[in-house]
Amino acid sequence: MGLTTRALFSFRFRVAFLALAGALAVGGLPSESLAADTVKLKSGAQVMGDVLKRTDRAVWVDVGADVLRFSMDDVESVEMAAATTEKVETKQDSLFSTADDLPELPAKDQAKRVGPTVIKVSTPAGLGSGVIIHKSGYAITNAHVVQGETTLRVTVWLPEGDDTLKRVDIDDVELIAVNNHVDLALIKMKHPEGKDFQFSPVARIESVTAGESVFAIGNPLGLERTMTQGVVSTVSRNFEGLTYIQTDTPINPGNSGGPLFNSHGEVVGITNMGITGGEALGFAIPARYVKDFVRNREAFAYDKNNPNSGHNYQKPPARREVGVAPQLQDGSSEK
Repeated sequence: MGLTTRALFSFRFRVAFLALAGALAVGGLPSESLAADTVKLKSGAQVMGDVLKRTDRAVWVDVGADVLRFSMDDVESVEMAAATTEKVETKQDSLFSTADDLPELPAKDQAKRVGPTVIKVSTPAGLGSGVIIHKSGYAITNAHVVQGETTLRVTVWLPEGDDTLKRVDIDDVELIAVNNHVDLALIKMKHPEGKDFQFSPVARIESVTAGESVFAIGNPLGLERTMTQGVVSTVSRNFEGLTYIQTDTPINPGNSGGPLFNSHGEVVGITNMGITGGEALGFAIPARYVKDFVRNREAFAYDKNNPNSGHNYQKPPARREVGVAPQLQDGSSEK
């Protein structure tokens, strides 16, 4: 007599749970699992493993011997033990990192994990946002946020032991590279306590698609740590020879330079503009431009003696139409 689907699931759960209990009874989980995620069930039981995916309806947990699926109707809570950066393998030949096995979680859970990696960048002329991409304090923002400025201040939110964040201003900020053409800038700051910064991984591959859920965190109009959510409208919007991600995620002044995240907590783009007067028309610089800029940062190295250093491509002069005399500054026509 075959097992029903419910009975089979129950059997598999009991086998995995007993195996887990046995491991705990003989001395605990292996060292690499000490920071495992925990799913607490309403029945009082709990399962420890790696949460691979979580939606509003279900959660999938890798317990080693199997991958178990639990309906959220049966789940009391899900505790994510490891921060995003603990599951990221840092490339030694670059200043950004990528990851392969980050869990897919609802935006509210990912925002809690990646929130401390988002920063506010302030200059005498205004402010913008940014995202930390390396533990040493390297961060990405927009070129137009820092262009022409030599005095920078960065506001960070450092994790505390009780799951709270401490707001800290950092004045020791160095401008490393500026690329005006793609509107990106690389800055570096020092941790006030001499520790490593928490950082966000950059998307490894261009996997973002139209209709995919994304969210942004930034400081629109100075409203710090504001999160907005939406979907990707298109990944191939062209402006002046560059391709942008278009999203209906609200993007406002002050969001410039902030990250656009996917459901895995990866940076898929850097927000840089919205259409004034338009509804749900926001744009972000794709992650591939960010990676190319960081890899080739020496070509755009900032010169403190020249605040306009880096490549700045000027628009060509307008084409003169045959039979039309160009207008001079005083309004008269050239003879």
